[in-house]
Amino acid sequence: MTITEQSAETEAAEATCCGRHDSPPATSDDETPRERVNRRWNEVLQETRVAQTGVQILFGFLLSVAFTPLFRELETLDKGIYVTTVVLGASATGSLIAPVSIHRFLSGQRMKDELVEAASRLMMFGMVLLALTIGCTLLLILRFVVPGVLAEVLVGGVMLWFGLCWYVLPLRLRRRAERRARTQDA
Repeated sequence: MTITEQSAETEAAEATCCGRHDSPPATSDDETPRERVNRRWNEVLQETRVAQTGVQILFGFLLSVAFTPLFRELETLDKGIYVTTVVLGASATGSLIAPVSIHRFLSGQRMKDELVEAASRLMMFGMVLLALTIGCTLLLILRFVVPGVLAEVLVGGVMLWFGLCWYVLPLRLRRRAERRARTQDA
């Protein structure tokens, strides 16, 4: 693959991630609808692999906490935070693994467009749940490490950072791309 082809492929992937699925691909040959949905499905699979690994490691860690000697000494509030964190982690795991199950059930049914759309929505929801799981995990840990409300302030800062990186930045990039496309069309 030449550098130009790689660049065109990267631009096409960026167009997809930024929600411009209806814009023409950046490759020299136009993608057929089947090629586009296959490419989008492969992108979802790659993203899912990354997210699944992280959530599964975090969830495994969370499950082991209840079996440590110090767990019995947790205050009621901390046990509530722990339960909330485990439920959020389980929910994130379910959302991020769901595309695999959906694919298995729908394989061969010629429903890949619907599969990609459902998987994308589940991934977005799973990422929200993952961010909340991480925030609650941090809260649980930092309540033991730092004094006073500093734990809540630090967690709030981290959650703000997640929001900026995971949601605000992609939406801003999408809007910029849409403005650029409108000015090019005009």
